[in-house]
Amino acid sequence: MSGERDLARLLASLKPQLHTQHYVYVALGGNYGDFAEYLPLAMVREDEGMTLVVPQTVADQHQLIYHAVFACISLTVHSSLEAVGLTAAVATALAKHGISANLLAGFYHDHILLPAARAEQAMAVLQALAK
Repeated sequence: MSGERDLARLLASLKPQLHTQHYVYVALGGNYGDFAEYLPLAMVREDEGMTLVVPQTVADQHQLIYHAVFACISLTVHSSLEAVGLTAAVATALAKHGISANLLAGFYHDHILLPAARAEQAMAVLQALAK
């Protein structure tokens, strides 16, 4: 299954799910696979090094440096990686409420990392967007 592409159907089927785990961004040297024990949600290799999104508990356990704590909301609708407008619609709705959003696209779903203190408000915004 390739996922939904129609924006109206995507928005109607968002079904946001708030994860109980909090996440943090950390910057480390190294390569893909070097940090499997940190249970990363995402890894991005940049010129300056490797950026990982890891559970806050793991970062604390390994004494990794981070600057902010994020909640993660997954949009449980199976969106196509070629869908147009979903990221913009979600980011715009959250921005109207002053909520920053860092979106990660997985093969099946989109995931939003946002300030942990704003998670419940973000859920309400996303649920309203789906109506």
